Amino acid sequence: MLDESLKDEIQSAYRRVLEGLELTPRYGQRLMIAEIARTLASIEADDTGRRLSNEHICVLEAGTGTGKTLAYLLSALPVAQARGKRLIVSTATVALQEQVLHQDLPALKKHSGLSFNYALAKGRGRYLCVAKLDQAMDGVEENPTLSLFEQALESRDGDDFHALVQELAEAYGGGRWEGDRDSWPGAIENGHWRRLTTDHRQCTNRRCSHFSACAFFRARRHLDQADIIVANHDLVLADLALGGGIVLPPPKDCIYVFDEGHHLPDKALEHFYHRFGVNATLRWLRTLKKSLTELNAALATQPTLARLLAGFPELIAALEPRLGEAFALGHQLAELPQGAGEDTRHHRFAMGRAPEPLRELASALVVPFAELARNLETMADILRESLDPEKSTGLAKEQAEPWLPLVALLHGRAMEAHALWQAMAADDREGEPPQARWLTFEQQGGDSELTFSASPVSAAETLARYLWGSCFGAVITSATLTALGRFERLQERAGLANRYRYQRLPSPFDYSKAVLSVPRAAVDPADRELHERAIVDFVASLESTEAVLMLFSSRAQMRAVEKALPRSLHDRILSQDRLPKRELIERHRKRIDAGEGSIIFGLASFAEGIDLPGDYLTHVVITRLPFAVPDDPVGATMAEWIESRGGNPFMRISVPDASVKLVQACGRLIRKEADCGRITLLDRRVLTRRYGRALLDSLPPFRREIDGIAQ
Repeated sequence: MLDESLKDEIQSAYRRVLEGLELTPRYGQRLMIAEIARTLASIEADDTGRRLSNEHICVLEAGTGTGKTLAYLLSALPVAQARGKRLIVSTATVALQEQVLHQDLPALKKHSGLSFNYALAKGRGRYLCVAKLDQAMDGVEENPTLSLFEQALESRDGDDFHALVQELAEAYGGGRWEGDRDSWPGAIENGHWRRLTTDHRQCTNRRCSHFSACAFFRARRHLDQADIIVANHDLVLADLALGGGIVLPPPKDCIYVFDEGHHLPDKALEHFYHRFGVNATLRWLRTLKKSLTELNAALATQPTLARLLAGFPELIAALEPRLGEAFALGHQLAELPQGAGEDTRHHRFAMGRAPEPLRELASALVVPFAELARNLETMADILRESLDPEKSTGLAKEQAEPWLPLVALLHGRAMEAHALWQAMAADDREGEPPQARWLTFEQQGGDSELTFSASPVSAAETLARYLWGSCFGAVITSATLTALGRFERLQERAGLANRYRYQRLPSPFDYSKAVLSVPRAAVDPADRELHERAIVDFVASLESTEAVLMLFSSRAQMRAVEKALPRSLHDRILSQDRLPKRELIERHRKRIDAGEGSIIFGLASFAEGIDLPGDYLTHVVITRLPFAVPDDPVGATMAEWIESRGGNPFMRISVPDASVKLVQACGRLIRKEADCGRITLLDRRVLTRRYGRALLDSLPPFRREIDGIAQ
């Protein structure tokens, strides 16, 4: 339970922050602080700090204006410190991460009276590898890692790269830059950066001769001293996938706050998605075969490495013809002639089940790729040990060091291949959703590629076991966690148990200041031409000084509407199709400041994360209900499975997910307590279909105007 001293500490810190920042207390914010503190302080643990209870998670929907960042920091930090745990604050977007890091945490530290340190956690790939920078400075262009995997590098040339290397080296060596890609003042091309960073397989850690100057491990040392670690969902999930405790502290020692928590299920799915390009794999296997002479000359003085290298020709010889079979079989299963096709096309297997010939071929490929991965892992281990002066492997450090990045890269490729073919051959568990399995054909110029893919259709089980089951405590929060006013859809997608605490917090906003309108002009989008004409007419009817965000469900329709508009309106349109997001928002603000009208044409990404308070946005137009068509292989497989069990995928998935997106889109309008305006929905289905009432009832209590009549 929350003892009195901890309660007093949180309340005192809250009062000081309100006074220091000249804020007024908000009812929803106070409720949020109390709920988080109560949940986390009630976690039972043994004498070693190991969690014993299973009601250690709270899920809180807190709308814009609640002040949720300060609420979870003020409540979770004192409890984490009292329990001897670290607080991990994880966001889905860079914008929120920067806000927490550069605004909220400094303000909390200055005004709350709480004593704490904080740090930003990023993956190794965001940091400079000093060893690679050193090689680039020395002009080691024919380093075996670079020469062998030329096709994996987007750029190997020239003057631009060498000038960049010189500039980075001078800034890092002079202490003017900390080696973090995101803090470099200019953009660094992906191809260039790949040559200057590393990953966990290639990194030699303390055995590296540049370890003391390493940018990543310098940053890690800051993490070790931090009470609060700011991360993102991808990094948390990547760390869990590696077993936990690799970049971040072990989950059992952490209390997590997942802000923008509604993104977590989709982010988790991305981490368990496997793919395998046949021609890309054949290329690196052939390159490896051609390079065996060079590899033997460099490494075969070590007996184990000599034995492993000697086995590669036979392994590659076993794999190449089977991969040729896979390429041919894929075309046959999709009923495509060899080399035919458009730019990209998918062929999904019904219910996620690969046909028997493919399952047999997949089973035959699992074994050689497993052997290849094992052999490469052994080689990498020997090369790493050779860098340690205290260990004797029979291989000099100078021999081993240039080859470790390459062997580690090959090991990663072999592991990915093994995982894909294992997933393609596996039997799905009875009574549980299957994996989605599909083929993708891509044709670019004269080159074609066939990619085999497999993905779970739900990350619920994985999150339940490896995140919720292993962490000490967690808070999941967002402005949109419920669908149709309920938490069930999130529970289903994120693996959250019924026993956890769930609460929707009241908003501080007066939503009656906004009007939700379904005008007479709204039509059913099933008639595409009529719908586009209605949108064009509606845009033409807008006041010349309005600040409008117009949300489209498809790029094709957005372009068609823009093209059909009278020329006189083109100057007021700022299309996502034509401008980067930041520049578009900047131009929009300037127009409004100048007293001019501005209309933003945006797609789904503009329905979330756009913050245009006050006069910068007075009208949100939603051209169509935001139903996602489950035509992607993962969504289609899930829908098919639900249907096979007598369910209705449209009502179970499409309508709840559309509800969340509709709430997010409407949420663009009211960003501050004084905001007001209009939301127009140009889709009549909200009035004519049976799900329409549920969608409308899930929205905040806006004043309603249907067919021009106030409700």
